Amino acid sequence: MDSIRIRGGRPLKGTIPISGAKNAALPLMTASLLTDGTLTLANLPHLVDITTMANLLMSHGVALHMNGGGKGGRVLELRAREITNTTAHYDLVRKMRASILVLGPILAREGQARVSLPGGCAIGARPVDLHLKALEQMGATIAIDGGYVEARVDGRLKGAHLVFPQVTVTGTENILMAATLADGETIIDNAAREPEVTDLANCLLAMGAEIEGVGTPRLVVRGKESLHGASHSVLPDRIEAGSYAVAAAITRGRLLLQHADASQMSALTKVLAAAGAEITVRDDGLLVDAENREIRGVDVMTEPHPGFPTDMQAQVMALFATARGAAMVTETIFENRFMHVPELKRMGADINIHNGSAIVRGVARLSGAPVMATDLRASMSLVLAGLAAEGETVVNRVYHLDRGYERLEQKLAACGAAIERLRD
Repeated sequence: MDSIRIRGGRPLKGTIPISGAKNAALPLMTASLLTDGTLTLANLPHLVDITTMANLLMSHGVALHMNGGGKGGRVLELRAREITNTTAHYDLVRKMRASILVLGPILAREGQARVSLPGGCAIGARPVDLHLKALEQMGATIAIDGGYVEARVDGRLKGAHLVFPQVTVTGTENILMAATLADGETIIDNAAREPEVTDLANCLLAMGAEIEGVGTPRLVVRGKESLHGASHSVLPDRIEAGSYAVAAAITRGRLLLQHADASQMSALTKVLAAAGAEITVRDDGLLVDAENREIRGVDVMTEPHPGFPTDMQAQVMALFATARGAAMVTETIFENRFMHVPELKRMGADINIHNGSAIVRGVARLSGAPVMATDLRASMSLVLAGLAAEGETVVNRVYHLDRGYERLEQKLAACGAAIERLRD
């Protein structure tokens, strides 16, 4: 199993190109199941999760054709001329929770779907019951049998007024896609407002869907009998950009995050600015400058968008471990997302957990150590800590990183990091 070795203490300086967003690309890929036309996606990142989704879609009969991989990212053509298989098997779905996103499109188009309950990072409960209850309100019959969700509907799904009791990103995406082919009008209240949801909605609009309220907590979808093919470019990855923004701050360096969209990252940039970094929005991206600056602890609470993203919680915790003063980091989205804390403490971090909050008291310097990654964002927090630490850090189980960060070692090394992958 691969690991990453880092010799820390070097300020990062340079430019890092930001890739297309994984969390946008995955639902966009599943949107290809809604039409027999060709969906062309540009700026697709090269990640393990993308490959997993591609394999899953091929198992349903989607034909894929990849073009290039240059500066504009890869371009993928997807065509589901017909869905040849309505079952998403465990051996594929277990690798990634986003696999549940095939449920809505296949059910809406074929009238039946059988999808294994998904896997992915072990960061706490992400129940699919919100998806299932919404589909039942749209006329589907749902059963759980042998670890599989079995869904059926006579004819087309029916439009309905749906109110999510809590914000769910994948739930919003799943039901949004299903509603585009439903009979009648579907209203989704308390819809997720994440940029990735908006990106999916914009792609569906290009495919002929009729959607109102994009970017708001209320989505109104008027179903169509069919959608057509379209071309769409995946938006930049705000979590990748945010992670490298923290890399600039934690190493007291200066990085230009090329292609980063600052409008998607305001909650994070406010925190970094309050912590003492200089943030400059430029036409070509986002400049984060922490050279010769004192970084201070800032209290943070994760919230649904436009609040502070849970996917940046572990990274800023690593930053505050090197800051002056104390910070309170409160997690409200997932109940098991502090698994990186014991590993950061192995590196000398002063962190105490009380219920859903972590008190982080900055130390003069972290020390390199062998550490174990537990999930995707926790993995990145350990890499960040290693970049700032004195001595050598080896991050083990980095297959998590490969699910969400494209060419991580190369991007960091190009800006002065002493980082290398150790092949098992």
